[in-house]
Amino acid sequence: MSDTLQNKTMNNQSNMNIACHCCNNTGMTVFYELKNQPVHSVLLMPTREKAINYPRGDISLAFCKNCGFISNTAFDPAHLEYSEKYEETQGFSSTFNTFHKNLASYLIDKYGLRNKSIIEIGCGKGEFLTLLCELGENRGVGFDPAYISERNQSSAKDRITFICDLYSEKYANYQGDFVCCKMTLEHIQHTADFVSMIRRSLGERTDTVVFFQVPDVTRILNELAFWDIYYEHCSYFSPYSMSYLFKNNGFDVINVWKGFDEQYLLLEARPAKGDKEKECLIKNDDCIDALSENIEHFSRNCRYKMNEWRNKIRQFGQNKQRVVIWGASSKGVSFLTSLHIRDEIEFVVDINPYKQGTFVPGTGQKIVSPDFIKKYKPNVVIIMNPIYREEIKKDLRGMGLSTELITV
Repeated sequence: MSDTLQNKTMNNQSNMNIACHCCNNTGMTVFYELKNQPVHSVLLMPTREKAINYPRGDISLAFCKNCGFISNTAFDPAHLEYSEKYEETQGFSSTFNTFHKNLASYLIDKYGLRNKSIIEIGCGKGEFLTLLCELGENRGVGFDPAYISERNQSSAKDRITFICDLYSEKYANYQGDFVCCKMTLEHIQHTADFVSMIRRSLGERTDTVVFFQVPDVTRILNELAFWDIYYEHCSYFSPYSMSYLFKNNGFDVINVWKGFDEQYLLLEARPAKGDKEKECLIKNDDCIDALSENIEHFSRNCRYKMNEWRNKIRQFGQNKQRVVIWGASSKGVSFLTSLHIRDEIEFVVDINPYKQGTFVPGTGQKIVSPDFIKKYKPNVVIIMNPIYREEIKKDLRGMGLSTELITV
């Protein structure tokens, strides 16, 4: 099987033995496959050799026509390493920090999160939990093996406990008025088990609000954004499948909406009352049909999108143009590895100083600072996330560079 999109009809790909981790129905349909992708995209690689030779896994995305969930059926969690070397933060961007602050303020105001207890599952470097505690004078507990204490200089730090571990049933005794989980659920393979575990931990505390944030798969499918598919993300959600997951595991969904230029799904929910009968979930055929159309669009056109980008980068090389990628996050890594780009692009720019001097997993490009390209003077900068275009444009203008900017 090739490492590009498979040119098969969805009916021919159906495998009745594939069970959905969201609703447990069998018969998921595989629609996209990639072979030999690096199993981590933001783990720091100290040498080019280690980056190129880092362990790889396969991606085989399948669609559940019962609940709309999409998952990588080839995923093996044993490959993953979440540690201090996992450099996921977006907190060096003013654009992202504005989004984060506005989101924290919205949640504090809507749910009266002042002098409350906050729990964050998958808190990363603790930036969002710290914001909630700073702005609302709250207390917090955060769980993440990638947390680094020395990097948190907040005055609210003494009101927050960070536990450098993955959240599990053994931490169910930690209770809060608000539970948030941002950009973590997409890393969880057994999603229903995970959400039901959180519901059990809340017990009879039905006033507790839970907030989840994940990437929106409908945007990925519609925009043919193959660079937003990578090994760590084994679970993909639409508004419908996200709501289904929480309703099916003991929650009343308050709101599901999109943010950050509609890249993220954001869900607010409360535990369903103990005396309330479990909601009878009836499949919404309109939502499933719309998702099926999105998947068919992706299946028909993604390989052409990949070829367009390969041809474009090849043309840059033929024209002797220097090209850099801006953004050494998962998007940039997936873009390069999916297209098998190595020598054609030598450098990847990132504003995160902890990434600079390391190398891109899978393809081995060196990650450099924006200052580096003052001397390198690239002809073309490919921006991996269009929401950062104006921020990057301003940075380049400040360096006196008039470089062609292309966004994916």
